[in-house]
Amino acid sequence: MSINSMAKDVVEKYALECPVEARFIDLTSEVGELGKELLKSNNYGKEACHPTAAIADEIGDVLFSLACIANTLNIDIETAMKFSIEKYHRRFAETGDIGSRTI
Repeated sequence: MSINSMAKDVVEKYALECPVEARFIDLTSEVGELGKELLKSNNYGKEACHPTAAIADEIGDVLFSLACIANTLNIDIETAMKFSIEKYHRRFAETGDIGSRTI
């Protein structure tokens, strides 16, 4: 089952439909929670980062929120990821860097 389908099933089952703007706010909240768990895992920058169940859980929440945005906009998240990976390969081949160099 695709990421889009898994997210869609949950949204439909629990009547979680909402506008894309609300989805974006939820995504930023989940990214913040991921950041908090990353900081906790490395003792706020004093140690190496260690993977934890809480980090994995927050990554899942970020992916769910992102998939909900993609679904709201009728975008296949896995296809979007494939295009991004191809873009990074192309940039690296052309410039030796994956950054967009828009600065």
